[in-house]
Amino acid sequence: MSEAIGAYDLVIRGQRILTTAGIAPREVGIRDGVIVAIEPLGNGLTGTEVIQLADDETLIPGLVDTHVHVNEPGRTEWEGFASATRAAAAGGVTTIIDMPLNSIPPTTTVDGLEQKRVVAKDQAFVDVGFWGGAIPGNKADLRPLHDEGVFGFKCFLLHSGVDEFPHLDADEMEEDMKELKSFDSLMIVHAEDSHAIDRAPHPGGDHYETFLASRPRGAENKAIAEVIERARWTGARAHILHLSSSDALPMIASAKRDGVNLTVETCPHYLTLMAEEIPDGATAYKCCPPIREASNRELLWKGLQDGTIDCIVSDHSPSTLDLKDLENGDFAVAWGGVSSLQLGLSLIWTEARHRGISLEQVVAWMSEKPAALARLHNKGQLALGYDADFSIFAHDDAYVVDVKKLKHKNPITPYDGRPLSGVVRKTYLRGSEIDFQNPSGKLIRRGNV
Repeated sequence: MSEAIGAYDLVIRGQRILTTAGIAPREVGIRDGVIVAIEPLGNGLTGTEVIQLADDETLIPGLVDTHVHVNEPGRTEWEGFASATRAAAAGGVTTIIDMPLNSIPPTTTVDGLEQKRVVAKDQAFVDVGFWGGAIPGNKADLRPLHDEGVFGFKCFLLHSGVDEFPHLDADEMEEDMKELKSFDSLMIVHAEDSHAIDRAPHPGGDHYETFLASRPRGAENKAIAEVIERARWTGARAHILHLSSSDALPMIASAKRDGVNLTVETCPHYLTLMAEEIPDGATAYKCCPPIREASNRELLWKGLQDGTIDCIVSDHSPSTLDLKDLENGDFAVAWGGVSSLQLGLSLIWTEARHRGISLEQVVAWMSEKPAALARLHNKGQLALGYDADFSIFAHDDAYVVDVKKLKHKNPITPYDGRPLSGVVRKTYLRGSEIDFQNPSGKLIRRGNV
C-alpha cells in the first residue's frame, strides 16, 4: 500500500488508527502534508519525526464542520477567524466552511467574499472555505460566486435574524435552484416556514416552553416539504440545515427513495439536549429551530442510524453576552445560537457510546459525510492521497466543560459544567501539529481541494 520504504516527514504508529477499514494497528507515513503510506504496525516505516500513540489514544481524521458562523468582518465582537479556528482545532476540527451571514457585508457578492478572504487569510488555524448566500435580487451574483469557489449557497425561508440577509419565498428559492442546477451547485436551506411561525404563539418571557411553542415543528415540516418539492421539480441538489423536527424524517426518507437529490444535517444540541431540562431564563440554549423534547431527540438518533440524516455539524452561531439577554432571560429578545464548535466530538461521542454506537460511526458522521457534502475530495478520511489532517483522541478520558477555558470568543455555552467523554490531545493540519500560536490554515475553494 505504500511507496518504497524511505524516510517520511512524519510517521505515526499505533494500535488504534481509524482507517477506511475501521480501527486497526497501523503505521501512517506522511510526506509534504499528504498521507502517502498506510502499513500494518511493525513494518518499520521511518520518518524525520515519529509519533508512537499511547494505548489509550486513537488517531482519527480531522473533523469537517460545514456549518460555522464566524461573523468577521462586521460583527467580529461576536466571533472572529482567529478565535473560531482555534476553537475548531481544539475540538479536532481541521476544516470549517463559513456561513454567508452574520458578517457585514454578507457573502452575497464576490466583493463580500473577497472582504472575508482578506481578513481570514492570515489568522486561520484550520482550513477555511466559504458558502455563498442566496437572497432576493442576487441571482446574477450566484454564478460569479460559484466561479470564485464558494461551496454552495445558503437561503432562509423566513427572517434570518439580520436585516442585511433577507429571506427567499419558496418560488424565489425554486428560481435560484434552477440557476444552481445549471452549474451543479448546492442550495442549503434554513427550513422554517414564515407563515406558520407568524401564526404561532408569541415567544415572550423566560419560560422555555413558551419559546418552543413559538417555533412549532409544523413550521419546519412545512418548509422541508417545500424544499423537497422544489428540488424534485428542478433536479437541483438541496440540503436541509440543522434538522430539529423528527416529524420530517419519513418525508425525507421518502424523498431520498424517490431519487430527490437531498441531504440533511443535524447538530449536537438537538442530539444531546432536551426541552424538558432547559431552565427558565437559560437563553444560552436558544437556537432556531429550537431544541425539542426527549422523544424527538431519540428519533433524530434513529434517523442518523438509518441514514435518513447524513451528517452532524455544529451550527456554531455565537454572539456577545449582552445579545443573549442574560439579565432578563427573555427568549423572545435573546439572540438564537448555540456555541459548541470546540465540543462537538466529545458531545456526540458521550451520547453515542451510551447507545452502543462506535467511534468509527461518529467520525463518519462528523468528518467523512460533511466532506462529501462539500465535495472535499481530500478531506475527512485517513486514506492514501488525503491531506494529513487528524487528531489524537483519548476516547476514554473525561472532563467537565469550563466555559472560561473554551477558545471561542464569548464565554457562553449551554454545556458549561457538563461532564463529557473523549479528549482531543493534539490536532494536526497537513502533518504539522497546530500550536495555537502560528496560523497555518489555508483558504480553500470548491474544485481546488
